[in-house]
Amino acid sequence: MGPLATQVLADQGADVILVEANGGDTNRVMGPGPHPEFSGIALNLLRNKRSIDIDLKSAQGAAAVRALIATCDVVVATMRPQVLTRLGLDYEAVRAIRPDVVYCQGQGFPLASDRAHEPAYDDIIQAATGVSDVLERVTGTAGLFPTIFADKVCGLVMAQAIAAALLHRERTGIGQHIEVPMTQAMTGFMLAEHGSGAIAEPPQNTAGYPRILTPERRPHRTADGMVHLFPYRPAHYAHLFASAGVPSADSDPRYVDQRATIANADSLYRDVRAVCLTRTTDEWLEFCREAGIPATRVVTLQDMVDDLPVAEHPVTGTYRVIPQMANFSATPGGVRRAAPLIGEHTAELLADLLPADLLPADDILDEESA
Repeated sequence: MGPLATQVLADQGADVILVEANGGDTNRVMGPGPHPEFSGIALNLLRNKRSIDIDLKSAQGAAAVRALIATCDVVVATMRPQVLTRLGLDYEAVRAIRPDVVYCQGQGFPLASDRAHEPAYDDIIQAATGVSDVLERVTGTAGLFPTIFADKVCGLVMAQAIAAALLHRERTGIGQHIEVPMTQAMTGFMLAEHGSGAIAEPPQNTAGYPRILTPERRPHRTADGMVHLFPYRPAHYAHLFASAGVPSADSDPRYVDQRATIANADSLYRDVRAVCLTRTTDEWLEFCREAGIPATRVVTLQDMVDDLPVAEHPVTGTYRVIPQMANFSATPGGVRRAAPLIGEHTAELLADLLPADLLPADDILDEESA
């Protein structure tokens, strides 16, 4: 959550300082990598950030982080509320140091709830916000999306919320406390369409958007591979089925209008699957281009990685660069700084902030950082 939010902001030009402790950010050891401090994930997720290695529980560490906070426009905190309070890093304590701070706090459950102090990770939040339910409806087995889904959604929410709060401060001079409870963010995300007929009172149906929940909604086999095509409009279905010689393609009541296509998605998708077997992938892609039907070749994760550009990291060597998520014409952003070693910038950052007797010492800074 926090790492992706700050990566997005860093890619867009923010000077992000990563406060690391207890062996460094956990993303450094998530999966294989070319160096003990760099998993493949960390090489991109920690880019454009400076790293400071501080023991937040020591007197010198606390003084260092307070001095750092005084210089920061934004503080992002994803520890549990009671931990932040114990460390003196809750909103009220931080605002006392920097009155106009934008303080973005992310945790599993709303601060006002009786679950506010519980630990929460992506798996927990997926299960708590309908993800397991929709997967069971489609596959017959409750599960989790095979990606760090909730963490990433909530990270993007955090980045957007911080940008909005900074705009407010630019206009008014007033900072604020942003709370991003993961369950709340994911409720908004999941129910945008899956609230469906259950939202109105009295409800028109149970929760769940039928077109999305059919197990027939998936890529299709072709004569020589796979394709995903999406005849979204009624005219798309008529043209597609007519081209395949389906009888009554021009008068099928299942796609007389948009409402009908949604109501009959299950059977329509099943028929599309059968039709797709009659041509090759390239033939279908050409047909769909000419007909204006959205379509794509099925791309694997490895295909995506293979298409990435390469860059040189000063410690690990060549790696592949994941693109930033938006392109800006006036402020293009990009990779300005390679992912840092743990505490790589500790001395540099603290030298200008602290008096000599509080500069990095062994109790707040490990030998590697010094």
